[in-house]
Amino acid sequence: MIKEWRHFIKSDPTLMMGKPVITGTRVTVELILEKLAAGETVEQIIDAYPRLTKAGAYAALAFASEALRADVVYST
Repeated sequence: MIKEWRHFIKSDPTLMMGKPVITGTRVTVELILEKLAAGETVEQIIDAYPRLTKAGAYAALAFASEALRADVVYST
C-alpha cells in the first residue's frame, strides 16, 4: 500500500468540481474505485487513461482507505 498517497492525489475546486484526482490528470479517485468495483483491472484502467500510473491507481485505493478509516458505521 502506498503510504504517501499525498504525492499522487490532489483536490482543487477548479478541477473536476473539487473531487480528489490523480495529480497531473483529470482521473478522479471515484472513477478508479468505480472501475475496480466493476471488475476492471488496474492495467485496463491505465490502458484507458494513459496518463494514469500504477502508483497513482494504488494511491487512489490508499486515499479511499484512509478516508473511510475515520468514518463510523451504524447498523440499521
